[in-house]
Amino acid sequence: MKIIKRVLKNRSFLLSLVSVKVLILTTGLVISGQSVKNKGIRLERLDDQQKVDVYVNGTLFTSYRYPAELEKPFLYPVLAPNGSVITRGFPLEPRKGERIDHPHQIGIWFNHGNVNGLDFWNNSSAIPADKKGTYGHIAVQRIIRAESGKKGLLEVVSEWKDNEGNTLVTENTKYIFTAGKVSRTVDHISTLTAANGPVVITDNKEGLFAIRVDRAFEMPSNESLIFTDEKGNPTTVKATDNAGVTGMYTSSGGLKGDAVWGTRNNWVLLSGLKDNTSVTFGIFDHPKNPGYPAYAHARGYGLFSVNNLGQNAYDPKQEKVVWNLAKGESITLRHRFYVQSGAELSPENANKIFKQFSKMY
Repeated sequence: MKIIKRVLKNRSFLLSLVSVKVLILTTGLVISGQSVKNKGIRLERLDDQQKVDVYVNGTLFTSYRYPAELEKPFLYPVLAPNGSVITRGFPLEPRKGERIDHPHQIGIWFNHGNVNGLDFWNNSSAIPADKKGTYGHIAVQRIIRAESGKKGLLEVVSEWKDNEGNTLVTENTKYIFTAGKVSRTVDHISTLTAANGPVVITDNKEGLFAIRVDRAFEMPSNESLIFTDEKGNPTTVKATDNAGVTGMYTSSGGLKGDAVWGTRNNWVLLSGLKDNTSVTFGIFDHPKNPGYPAYAHARGYGLFSVNNLGQNAYDPKQEKVVWNLAKGESITLRHRFYVQSGAELSPENANKIFKQFSKMY
């Protein structure tokens, strides 16, 4: 009788082991509680929604979006490692208390204010139909790769078009996504090729690699400001309540706040406090870029950009630079976006990130 009980007991134990093994194989469950499927960087294509979601260890980091009704592709939303959203919601998902100026400033994007005389930067749904002729738009043609792993790689081909649908520039863009325990990184490598004839990129302050940030990362201000584009069109940024507004810029040149705008730097950081957590994000230039080191187009109201293709527009003492591309000729620009949470990024560590990035690509 004891032998029979022992056999039945051992059989039950073996059946339990088999059940656990089946559960692991069918669900991806790991004893540590972390799914194998959720480790590393995972890219999920949702072609019907015109987006690619990017996950870090199973948690959304950002989405690459290319809606046909808007004028360019962009990353939106962008989340810090602690889960805080660092991008402004307007105009896609307006949030209470945030600014509603500059509807063309969405997420993280890449474009320029003067290509063959067309403004790709300021184009948005706010531009009247009878004015669209002086603006350009970027249309995604195909996604070449969307690869997951320790690194994520998204490669996309887009076309920079005029309002009549003629292609001026073909853009090949690579997004390389990596992550640490308290950090996320996006390396953005863009090659612009003159598609059907000469392309002229003219010195302009409206560029180039940019993010529009959440209200928490704006700089406190009690002033209403008016900004104009190259065509002289004014935009008023009204004063608003400064509750929870904590942003501060720091440049590689040692400048702070509003003094950063219009200066050349290896990198620029923006730090602030959101959800009771310190968050810092930065944009890093690359020594191989034309126009290196880039000018900081960093505004206290929440536009954070670096521009390699403008200099006289920031400093009238500088020569006005024009980039001429014959048909088939290209230029490549490399930028890094880095965000960390839990502690403010020091200039010393920012320099280390810059040196590492400088040796890549």
